[in-house]
Amino acid sequence: MALDGLAHDERTNAVVGWLLLGIVAVDAIENLLRDVPLWGGFELFVVAVASVPALVTREWTAMVPWPILSITAFAVLAGTAVVPFETTVYLAIASLAFVVVVELEAFTSVRLSSRFAVGFAVLTTLALQALWTIAQFYSDAWLGTDFLRTQTELQWDFVVVTAVGLVLGAIFQWYFVRFESVDTAGERTNGTGSR
Repeated sequence: MALDGLAHDERTNAVVGWLLLGIVAVDAIENLLRDVPLWGGFELFVVAVASVPALVTREWTAMVPWPILSITAFAVLAGTAVVPFETTVYLAIASLAFVVVVELEAFTSVRLSSRFAVGFAVLTTLALQALWTIAQFYSDAWLGTDFLRTQTELQWDFVVVTAVGLVLGAIFQWYFVRFESVDTAGERTNGTGSR
């Protein structure tokens, strides 16, 4: 299948991944210049997190699979476009959590079962939402923005981002079973261990 080859070809995956990160970085700089510092800063944070494997390994091809990065890039870019901001924030935070979990699984000695990885990603989503809430609080206090209006709204943010994380988790598990099973089988064949 063409998509299967595209997802597993390391160089092609890296080219697509860096292209996506480049677009997000340009949009982040544009947001910073348009005086939207919180979202521009978040976009730069996404680029930094997604770049960590390449920076640590000093291999430009060390990149999470482009389909996962594309969801994150779409979410952060939609936050700048006409899509409702709150909706895109939920998707951006949840997808960033999955990028973190995939990086842990792919580029460290950590090995997670697919079900545990999904649960861990949902918990990471909640942690990132908490950091985003703190950033909004200080943005409201220091920059005069109006992100946090009521406590009820804040509580619903956590409920909705958890639901988005669970939905993304189901998609992630499907992706893992569908596209990553070839790599896992190869690991077992080569004697490097099983997950």
